[in-house]
Amino acid sequence: MGSGGMRIASISGLRGVVGDGIDPATAAEFAAAYVCGCDPGAIAIGHDGRLSAGVFAAAVESAVRATGREALILGAAATPTIGWLVRESGLAGGIQISASHNPPRYNGLKFFQRKGMVLGSQQGAALLDRWNRREFGWAAWDALGGVSRLEDPESGHLGNLLQVVDRDAIRRAGFRVVIDACHGAGGRLAGRLMDELGAHALILGALADGRYDHPPEPTAANLREFAAIVPAVGAAIGFAQDPDADRLAIVDERGRYIGEELTLALAAGHRLRQKRGALVINLSTSMTTEAIAREHGCAVERTPVGEINVVERMMAIDALLGGEGNGGVIDPRVGYVRDSFVAMAMILDLMATTGDPLSRLVDRLPPYTMIKEQFPLSGKGTGDATDIRTLWDRIAQAHPDARVDRRDGLRLEWDDRWVHVRASNTEPIVRVIAEARSEDQARDLSRRVGGWVTEV
Repeated sequence: MGSGGMRIASISGLRGVVGDGIDPATAAEFAAAYVCGCDPGAIAIGHDGRLSAGVFAAAVESAVRATGREALILGAAATPTIGWLVRESGLAGGIQISASHNPPRYNGLKFFQRKGMVLGSQQGAALLDRWNRREFGWAAWDALGGVSRLEDPESGHLGNLLQVVDRDAIRRAGFRVVIDACHGAGGRLAGRLMDELGAHALILGALADGRYDHPPEPTAANLREFAAIVPAVGAAIGFAQDPDADRLAIVDERGRYIGEELTLALAAGHRLRQKRGALVINLSTSMTTEAIAREHGCAVERTPVGEINVVERMMAIDALLGGEGNGGVIDPRVGYVRDSFVAMAMILDLMATTGDPLSRLVDRLPPYTMIKEQFPLSGKGTGDATDIRTLWDRIAQAHPDARVDRRDGLRLEWDDRWVHVRASNTEPIVRVIAEARSEDQARDLSRRVGGWVTEV
């Protein structure tokens, strides 16, 4: 935890409120500490569309060059595009300036390793240690790095996306599509992708200027107006991205919010129809994806929450597909980063090859309902590790018929339901996610487990 007002400096990167926890000086130092751990070579720098993007991009560019590295400037670019570019271009690393789905007052930095995926836990811990020790590796006056600009960072990524779907089938379908790019980094590539796939796209918030029309996380509450637009214009589907375009929520042709959890389920079902293979998801991802894999006779492995945990396991077992229930689909044919564009392409491919509307495809999925809640820790249970472990013990002992997983908080699983509880790293709260066949069952499970939290 950093010392600023609203700043989180962790092995996952840097994020905070601009001017009250994160500032250009902090960003520059964090970027320099990251570059110190990279192999020789250029560093790509991109950003989403936040109002503060320009200020932080300039600071990060200066830091990279001040360590003696070439800064490759991408401008507004989606997070999966940066990951793709780092890997395919043989760059030393990449920095994305984004606070993901956080409100506009936030910004942050996300870092990539040479393989084009986010940092692993050991790399992140080493970065955090260098930053805390103020090990920045500033270069001498005559060894400063240069700068170059890549005017079209997306073409390679786009070409790869087109290779993993039946482009002709999608073009024949002639879908009308509405996209909410959320004034972030995904609007330009989304438009190009739809053009190549022959879709007639209405793109809202296409300009990467950070002037959000609604809170940027693609939840049901935030997308009510968008959901109404989809049937109003006769679209077959609505796609909603978060500002850095690694997550995707969907809306069907009737204006029903399908959400983020089923983005991965639909993509997985389509991929498994093409080829059998293992899937990797995290402990908080819907059972729907798991049930689909079982229908195809394929294995599913779960990991602790976190993109890198999913990616590392995917690579270890050569998984066919992976992702998280936040709308993040990871297809190794394209890259090892959550990618809203591959999710769009795969779902359009599914609709085109089956000839079914999205609503029918969704209604055929195994029916589960997920409830996400949070509960305050009271009394002595303020987040101390010993207290939390004791709490997990008490909850597990109260459910002796459940299968127990303690790799990331506590997860209890039965054949038809599960609950996952995790302590926040930044607040005295516990987050509880429960899923069951019905909303009442899921909510009851969440409240019963949450009751143990509030009694601590």
